[in-house]
Amino acid sequence: MKLSEYASYDGLGLAQLVCKGEVTANELAIYATEATAEVNPQINAVVELYRDRIEDFDADSLGQGPFHGVPFLIKDVGNLEAGRKCEQGSRLLEGFVPQEDSYLIQLLRDSGINNIGRTNVPELCIASTTENSLYGDTFNPWRTGYSAGGSSGGAAAAVAAGIVPIAHGSDIGGSIRIPAAHCGVVGLKPSRGRVSYGPQQAERGRGMASNMVQTRTLRDTAAMLDCLGLPQPGDPFVIRQPPRSYLDEAIHAEVGSKNNRLRIGFTCSPLMAGYELDPEIVAAVKQTALRLEELGHQVEEATPNYNPEDAIKNCPDMWFLGLDQYLDGMATALNREVGSYTLDPVTVSMYKFAKNIDPFSIFTAEDYCNRLSRNFGQFFQQYDIWLTPTTARPSEPSGLNSQKLNNVSVEEFFYLSEGAVQFTVPYNITGGPAISLPLHQTKDGLPIGIQLGTRHGEEELLIRLASELEQVMPWIDRRPAVHCQNNSEPQMS
Repeated sequence: MKLSEYASYDGLGLAQLVCKGEVTANELAIYATEATAEVNPQINAVVELYRDRIEDFDADSLGQGPFHGVPFLIKDVGNLEAGRKCEQGSRLLEGFVPQEDSYLIQLLRDSGINNIGRTNVPELCIASTTENSLYGDTFNPWRTGYSAGGSSGGAAAAVAAGIVPIAHGSDIGGSIRIPAAHCGVVGLKPSRGRVSYGPQQAERGRGMASNMVQTRTLRDTAAMLDCLGLPQPGDPFVIRQPPRSYLDEAIHAEVGSKNNRLRIGFTCSPLMAGYELDPEIVAAVKQTALRLEELGHQVEEATPNYNPEDAIKNCPDMWFLGLDQYLDGMATALNREVGSYTLDPVTVSMYKFAKNIDPFSIFTAEDYCNRLSRNFGQFFQQYDIWLTPTTARPSEPSGLNSQKLNNVSVEEFFYLSEGAVQFTVPYNITGGPAISLPLHQTKDGLPIGIQLGTRHGEEELLIRLASELEQVMPWIDRRPAVHCQNNSEPQMS
């Protein structure tokens, strides 16, 4: 096997090779390391490789799930794995090592993956672009100097560039889907409660955050959702379980089946004044709507009752209440001080903003979230799917909405990000699932992500419809400018 061959397989494909004895898990880890050396200097997606998981580790210690032996990267977020650094792209947290495993890490281990390292994030995983002062900026493999999106930008860039076929992401406002759209990969945000946040927390971000992965194929996404979407001990609630496995939904989706016809509402207009959509993105949504209609689905233009300005007014209080206490606590634990020497400028503004949040404002914010959830619930009584762009614009040059910007208030920062998040945030607020698919490209070759969303707990609708689109609008053969297949490699000895 050559490195170019390694990068041509998805996760399930590599696992099948391991199962057949055609390649070992150790060899796959070495290929992933070689791929990192090949492309990471150009995109800065990976911030650490775990050398103990590459050459001399015991492959028999890996879980026996469907991804047995597949190289994997974890996002640098959230106290996930005991004994591994979790710095969240921040100088304040540099060197921090959690002491307890999360349920997510154990579920990932059970899936069979081999976690070989960490991917880059914006500081504290807040921004819609992956730029920080600790490890630097992550660039888009399709065009260096352009944003990979955020906050799971390192993960999406690593998958797009062929380092690994599947990587962990998390999403509190679009952080899986935005980078998936910019980097041309698949990104699913599951329903609230689908993937456990235990044992450290019941939920994260007051229920707005979700863990999942970014992939190149629907079947990898579906199979990993089967692995991660398992209720865990002490979970505060267990949501509706799927009628059959998500992988079955992906594999057996029938194009144009009369039994699977859906009611689809689509939107190709901005949700917020002043944020016009890129014309090529508008055209991509319309083309997707037309293709779905040709497949037999009922498609018409329709938009839920949602104004992003209301979210900008209400959500920051929910997101940042307690941020100051968390940062103060970490500063004390690590013998540092909160300030411009340890945090990027916008993060300092957020820290100060958190100090002044009126705790009673949370009640107003929660009431807003409830009302929006009811609005979306009414919309999804009439439609099964809402089809939109993932982002208002394709990837743009880095630095436009970074936390490294000076003299930017919290409110100004969120307005700068609105072009990226206006279609993604509603699903974090309401708790419904949404997926970004790399169905289109601009004339000059940048990926365009198309988002499908549905009712809470009904991921199988997204998997089934996305699999139809994958069959009739395939993307797997597209390759970015920075990719480990782009140079010839010698046979590994």
